[in-house]
Amino acid sequence: MKVLVINCGSSSLKYQLIDMEGEKVLCKGLCERIGIEGSNITQKVGEKKYERTLPLPDHAAAFEAVVAALTDAENGVIADMSSIGAVGHRVLHGGEKLYDPILIDDEVLKAIEDCIPLGPLHNPANLMGIRGCMAVMPGVPMVAVFDTGWGMAMEKSHYMYALPYEAYENYKVRRYGFHGTSHRYVTGRALELLGNPNAKVITCHLGNGSSVSCSKAGKCVDTSMGLTPLEGLPMGTRCGSIDPAIMPFLMDKTGMTAKEMDTYMNKKSGMLGISGISSDFRDLGAAAEKGDERAKLALDMFVYAVKKYIGAYAAALNGADAIVFTAGVGENDREVRADILKDMEYMGIVADFDYNMTCPRGEEVCISKPESKVKIFVIPTDEEMTIARDTARLVTK
Repeated sequence: MKVLVINCGSSSLKYQLIDMEGEKVLCKGLCERIGIEGSNITQKVGEKKYERTLPLPDHAAAFEAVVAALTDAENGVIADMSSIGAVGHRVLHGGEKLYDPILIDDEVLKAIEDCIPLGPLHNPANLMGIRGCMAVMPGVPMVAVFDTGWGMAMEKSHYMYALPYEAYENYKVRRYGFHGTSHRYVTGRALELLGNPNAKVITCHLGNGSSVSCSKAGKCVDTSMGLTPLEGLPMGTRCGSIDPAIMPFLMDKTGMTAKEMDTYMNKKSGMLGISGISSDFRDLGAAAEKGDERAKLALDMFVYAVKKYIGAYAAALNGADAIVFTAGVGENDREVRADILKDMEYMGIVADFDYNMTCPRGEEVCISKPESKVKIFVIPTDEEMTIARDTARLVTK
């Protein structure tokens, strides 16, 4: 079976076509600037590249462009869309009703729509992608895989906030957690590498958006993001966890509205806000090397926050068998990994700092020494493959 995996943002559509026999990725593609001037599509099939600049007024038009790219006579990978057996959609938020992968019908679409207040940036885009796909591929089974699904295994004492209970009862204010598909994938790989299905694993998904999670026997125990992806670590443009009284204090001082305050914390803070330079860790590393104190401060704050979460989760788990680094920064930024792993001997960690600086990128590697009580893995995440597996499993049932 061939499964098409769709991941829609507000102005983008990422996709992969995967042949589940052998789990071979046939192609990867991206539609950018949907609804914006200068929209385009790029698709890679091995060394072949398909590129077009064309109007993409909405996600339905973007999906039509995906169809054209997939079936292109010269650079496509399939003769027609009938060879695609199912479509898997990444959906940010399913609330408490939807968390396991599920076949999409009208009731599921309504439930995703009901969760827009919990995922105001992502859920509308996810819905547009699903509906655009349905319009072009009527009758083809479609599956929703939820980013919040991983965190639904948490105990109530772990996901509740200490607000009046009515906030949870009336509005479902609780910790949900995000990056769930990534945490689930790399946790599964860590259990396989350890040869222990009951292992305790701490996973660090570090990128422009970052979160740390911990699990026992493959089930989430805790995760750093909360009701929204704003909680937890300082990130590219997000402030992460702060004293909540800062919000009314700044609103009173500056006259910011609630919406402006939300933008301030989500789009103007984090690495960008501290450094004043960039949200990109590569830019910050280069600036810090040249002596930029604010760039170094931003990186130091990030490293310190990750170390604190690792320590907290080691306490929650009563120790750890493995720590995993994944995502753009976790997989590629050797300096950040090294700084996080410094002074962690209390956990029995013995990192191989030399190998960490020279190990190949894009591969699963162990960067701890043999005598280390805690294995340290770098595992490239593969959310698309996880979604494809979930989709194929449901459809073949």
